[in-house]
Amino acid sequence: MRAAVRRLAAACWVVIVIASAAAAEDSERIQTDRPSVSTSTYTVQSGAVQIESGVEYSRTSVGGSPTERQFSLDVTVRAGLTERVEIRLDGLPVVVTRGSQDDTGWGDLSIEAKYRFYDGKEGRWWPSLGVLPFVKFPTGHEPHGTNVPDFGLIGLASFNLPWGFGLDTNFGVDAVAQRPRGYLPQGVASAALDHDIGERWSVYGEVFFTSPSERGVRGSVGFDAGVEFVLTPTLALDAAAQTSLAGPGPDYSIRAGLSVRFGR
Repeated sequence: MRAAVRRLAAACWVVIVIASAAAAEDSERIQTDRPSVSTSTYTVQSGAVQIESGVEYSRTSVGGSPTERQFSLDVTVRAGLTERVEIRLDGLPVVVTRGSQDDTGWGDLSIEAKYRFYDGKEGRWWPSLGVLPFVKFPTGHEPHGTNVPDFGLIGLASFNLPWGFGLDTNFGVDAVAQRPRGYLPQGVASAALDHDIGERWSVYGEVFFTSPSERGVRGSVGFDAGVEFVLTPTLALDAAAQTSLAGPGPDYSIRAGLSVRFGR
């Protein structure tokens, strides 16, 4: 199964690279929402489609239970509707879990929209502002989903800082479905500081917080850092590593991805 997944992912990436290289001339540099947890206010250009995909491996120690290892493939499709609005599909086509419960399946699918309602002025500290409402549909099965829809709203703020730095901050609230019924409000917050190194490279470090997703469970704080390389104006590669600082979460996770834009 894993070998087949790797071959399929490799074949898809080769096709994407070839298509992207053919469309790269005279294009604006691609801007992605990978591989950080935070989402920027940038929206895909009107009429363009951007695919952001990646793989992730995580290891989580659970007291009194076997260590859980998980491999997943994630894909986000972003389509620009106007200069300030994009719609998004976000999902996990493959999730492989090994531990106390071995399972291979798929995760939930989210439909999202990003709206940037204010553009920060160049040379000023006031950020660009936006919102990202979403609905997560229960397409996954246990242990990857709850079989009940979740929904929420995330506020976005992106700062252009001096000396090639940028800061993306997110604050939001989710309504997380509970068993056997009802919803639990969950707060989320994150801040990612990035820095451009020349025209092709950028690096970032990030801290993020999530309040409990279930009653009686602690909230979590995590940290991740990563790098992105712009191979062509419409194609970017990325890699990142993550760890938990407090509360439940993976001991560590490693992810790598590829993003490509088609159209303008």
